[in-house]
Amino acid sequence: MFRMALDAMGGDYAPLEIVRGGILALKEEKDLFVYFVGDKEKIKPILEKEASSLKGRYEIVHAPDNVKMNEAPSRVLRKKNSSLYQAGLLVREGKADAMVSAGNTGAVLTVGKFIIGAIEELERPSIGVAFPNPKGYTVLLDVGANVDVKPRHLVQFAVIGHTYAQEMLGIKNPRVGILSIGEEEGKGNELVKEAYPLLKETKLNFVGNAEGRDIFNGNFDVIVCDGFVGNVVLKASESLGFAILKMIKEEVKKSFWAKLGAWLMKPAFKALKQKADFAEYGGIPLLGAKAPVMITHGRANAKAIRNAIRAAQDFYTHHFNDVLRKNLLELAGEVLAKAKNGNGK
Repeated sequence: MFRMALDAMGGDYAPLEIVRGGILALKEEKDLFVYFVGDKEKIKPILEKEASSLKGRYEIVHAPDNVKMNEAPSRVLRKKNSSLYQAGLLVREGKADAMVSAGNTGAVLTVGKFIIGAIEELERPSIGVAFPNPKGYTVLLDVGANVDVKPRHLVQFAVIGHTYAQEMLGIKNPRVGILSIGEEEGKGNELVKEAYPLLKETKLNFVGNAEGRDIFNGNFDVIVCDGFVGNVVLKASESLGFAILKMIKEEVKKSFWAKLGAWLMKPAFKALKQKADFAEYGGIPLLGAKAPVMITHGRANAKAIRNAIRAAQDFYTHHFNDVLRKNLLELAGEVLAKAKNGNGK
């Protein structure tokens, strides 16, 4: 039985859409148990109305407080009666196998890093995003969990990304790059210049510097960067996607032929949406935490929550952390040990 800790009070549409997402997952997955964490008085009526046939497969964990979207992420560590803190505690205590939240992203990261914690072989967990490209996907990490990093952390991110691409996306020998301002060796800031030779020494399929365009052209399977740069890339990409969609809709309205063409292209647009829409894949994982943590969008609906639970279950059943531990040792163990004990990189 896979046990999920669901932050029922996180997100713009909590608790209704969050609870409904948990119910959808319970109906589709027979080996699933869900802890609905949050205000019992708000959660109970939804479950009584829509999940009467599922009794015995869920439990409400009362947490009267919640972390607001605009609160400082560190405050979650002081709000011990919040739904997010209590969800993380269920995982830490071994009562739940994974956590899903649509709440304050920074607060979810804080709970993942300090309540659940990173696996022992890893200094810092990382957020990875699989960007769609014409050939498949490119995993970019870190995209916000670690703003200030050292060169050796980028090596760890590279191993995390390699493991994600290999185990979850089915890419046999992922091509790994480091995000820079030019493809030639020697270009980039000090962080990139110091991390480059370390990555070359690993047993990863490191192919050099990646430029911004390489995130979307399919020339790399994994690209690493610090969380500051990665988050800027992520937010800019999201904004660009919405802008292009809006401009296409405006242009389609201008003529009958454009409307007809859009109608004929409907299957293609639907397929693209399924590949790019966060609701389809549920959210983004905090990679390297001791248990699967899925961070989904604040606007997550029931479908997105259901898919986030499925994604967390996939990480669990793939024994992602066991493979990651093995890869850290075999692919970069010597390099990481030398970097940490030698010059502190």
